[in-house]
This record gives sequence, structure tokens and C-alpha cells, in this order.
Amino acid sequence: MYTFYTNPSIFVFSKIKINMPNTISGFSKLTKSEKIEWLLNTYFTDKDNARTLVQRYWNTDHKLQKLHDEFIENTITNYYLPLGVAPNFLINETTYAIPMAIEESSVVAAASKAAKFWLDRGGFKAEVISTEKIGQVHFIYKGDFNNLEAFFNHIKPKLISDTASITKSMERRGGGILDIELRNKSEDLPHYYQLHATFETLDAMGANFINTCLEQFASTFKNEALQFAGFTNEEKDISIIMSILSNYVPQCLVRAEVSCAIEDLKSKDIPNPEDFAQKFKQAVNIAEIEPYRAVTHNKGIMNGIDAVVLATGNDFRAVEAGVHAYAAKDGSYSSLTHCSIANGIFKFWIEIPLALGTVGGLTNLHPLVKFSLEMLQKPNAKELMKIVAVAGLAQNFGALKSLTTTGIQEGHMKMHLMNILNQFAATDKEKLTLVEHFKTNVVTHNAVVEAIEEIRR
Repeated sequence: MYTFYTNPSIFVFSKIKINMPNTISGFSKLTKSEKIEWLLNTYFTDKDNARTLVQRYWNTDHKLQKLHDEFIENTITNYYLPLGVAPNFLINETTYAIPMAIEESSVVAAASKAAKFWLDRGGFKAEVISTEKIGQVHFIYKGDFNNLEAFFNHIKPKLISDTASITKSMERRGGGILDIELRNKSEDLPHYYQLHATFETLDAMGANFINTCLEQFASTFKNEALQFAGFTNEEKDISIIMSILSNYVPQCLVRAEVSCAIEDLKSKDIPNPEDFAQKFKQAVNIAEIEPYRAVTHNKGIMNGIDAVVLATGNDFRAVEAGVHAYAAKDGSYSSLTHCSIANGIFKFWIEIPLALGTVGGLTNLHPLVKFSLEMLQKPNAKELMKIVAVAGLAQNFGALKSLTTTGIQEGHMKMHLMNILNQFAATDKEKLTLVEHFKTNVVTHNAVVEAIEEIRR
């Protein structure tokens, strides 16, 4: 290692090996037990309790535990999330029970309540608008753009033909490379250009397929540039920076909506449907123009979306990144959902980019992912896009319905009650008493603490 000695004007480098505390070389080569022991010895005071906790979360089925261990690197145990179910979703005349993997209280309850509300009002309608996915080869070229454009037009057929062995299987199923464009980005960054490619990956999310194609594009592009007679020697020296798919998929879109006559909105907690519809629409309008509200508004949508994406073995981080970029596509961060009232009809909808898969990755490996997909009646990628979009719309409807009627805390805190009781190690008898008590009393953390203390006195 190098140490750096500094004063305001002088840097002196000395090659001295330093023993940094709490570091280790070759950690990945240790066995799981050795990794755990090193962690316990280095970071924990109560080693026995820490070891017991780690081991308690191991699966007793050794084959299944080995499968989980090999999903990622340096595994020491499993980290559980609850897998819940939101039933009664009527989507395009088919009824679904939707699996949701999430730790946050009230999400599954809100989705279930919204599903039940719309079950008697025609259910949800959903459609896939487009399914194009994007990948890019980013490169630096120092020369005449006209020469680069001529080279690209010359080499484009070979870019595609050189990937034939990669795309053969995908093309047989109806997917593959849709197009490749040359994009000039040199006004934004000197000498920067892209090969911008669109793909159809069908029921696969397609990340590995797209990245493999892109790396072949890059190899062909760079090698053929060396032979192109229309380039100067300097122009032949194209520098490939990177080749990678994009998680921004504005042309992989799905729309979900609900609608009914305004008077049909009437229910136990909506005594005045006209007033409710107007307040609901105003709440959406506020999220459309106010970024501070839009972020929380969209976070609620993602509560529903992420939970289903995770339960079905898809990449919720990629979905999050793409969705939030889409929410800012017009230059200001805005609501993903929209609402209209016209001719006595209330309509609420979402249009959202979702790149999902039902084959490959964890969908073929994780037993609970297989379970979740079977629960959803083994959807293809387009069907899953619709289900996930509906889950997000339902979650947002449930949140806005609470916000514009009873307020968000009444329902949320009642669902959170059990978490607070568990924090204080409440017995089953105490839980029964307190759940009954808070049926008619406002739930706050302080109120729960006071109630527990009163019982225990």
C-alpha cells in the first residue's frame, strides 16, 4: 500500500505496508463457517448469540440452502422478507391472487382493499403498449462525422450478422435485434458517440442476451474500423468505452386503468362520491406539478410494484431506476398516475416502463419465485407487466383514498401496531387486549407504549 504525507504544497509517496484494522485478504476463499467466525471475532462482542442468529436462518434442507448460498458471493445466511398475498384482483376479466414480497406494514392490506373495491366496479384493464429494450455501445471517435456515418452504414449489416450465433435462439422464438442506430452525442461530450440498439427479448428480461450482443457489436465495430478505407489513420483508432444495456426503457410500456360512473364510487367510507372524486383528482394533480409530493406519491406506487417484482424474481432496482427516470422525462419529476373526470365518469390510470421476464435468472432457480409465478397462472412477460402495473395502480389508489378520506395514519398505524407490540415483546394475551383496545383508539407509538405499561402495572 502507499501512504501519503501532505502539507499544503508537497506530496511525498512512501511504499510502506500498513496493517489496517479489520481488513482481510482472501475472504472469498474462506468456507462459509470460516467467514462467519472471522466476522464474529472481528465485529461482535456476544459471539455466541450472533452465531446462533445466523444459523437460525439457515434452511434445514441442505440442498435448498446450498442453492441459496450460490445465488451471490460471500453468503453467510438467508435474509427473510415476508411473502404476502393480495387476492381478488380482476384484470382483463381474469381473477388473480398477487404475491408480494415486502417488509412494510399496510402495503398488502392496501392492495387487497383496492382490489376488492374495484372487483365490483369492473376491475382493472391493462394493455402492453410496446416492449422494446435498449442497449448501447459508448465510444470515442476523433474525426469527421461524415466519415463515421459512412462507415456505420457500410458496417451495419455485419454488426447484425456477426451476432447470428447469439441471436439464433431468440430469433426462433420471435425476438432478437430490432435496429441499430449511430447517435452523435459530441455536442454534449466531445468526441462521444453511440451505437444505440433496440431489442425484443420476449419472456426474458434479456440483460445477458443484450450485453452479449453489444460486446460483439463493439468488437466488430472496432476491428472493421481498422480496415475501412474511408478513415484516416487517426479516425481508425476508435476507443470503445463500454457496452451495456440501459435500464431506461421508455419504449417498454404498459398501461393499467380503472374507471366507473362517479356515483358508483359510493361506499362505506365514501358517502359523497362526487366530493371524493374531485378531491382524489386534485391529489393527483398536485403530484403532477409538485416534485416534493410526486416523490412520495410515486414511492407508494413502487411499494406495490417492487413487492411483485421481487416475488417474481425480477430486478426491482432496474425497475426503480427506469421508472423514476420516466417520471422525469418531461424535465420535471412528476406523478406516474393520472386522473380524469368527464361526462360523469371517473378514470384513474398509470403508464409505466417495465422490463420484466418470466424465464431465466431466478425464475428458473428460486423455489418461491416458481411458486409465485404459478400463483399468477404462469404468465408470460407481457402478462406479468400488466399484473405489476395493476399492483402499482392499486397501491396508489389505496393510498390516495386514505389520504383524501380518513387520513393515511389511521389505517397504516393499525397495521403497524403488531410491529410495535413485537418490539416490546408483548405476550399473546397482551396482544389480544391491545388489538381490541386500539379498534376504537388512535394508534401512535406513544399511545401503544403507554397502553403496554398500563397493562403491565
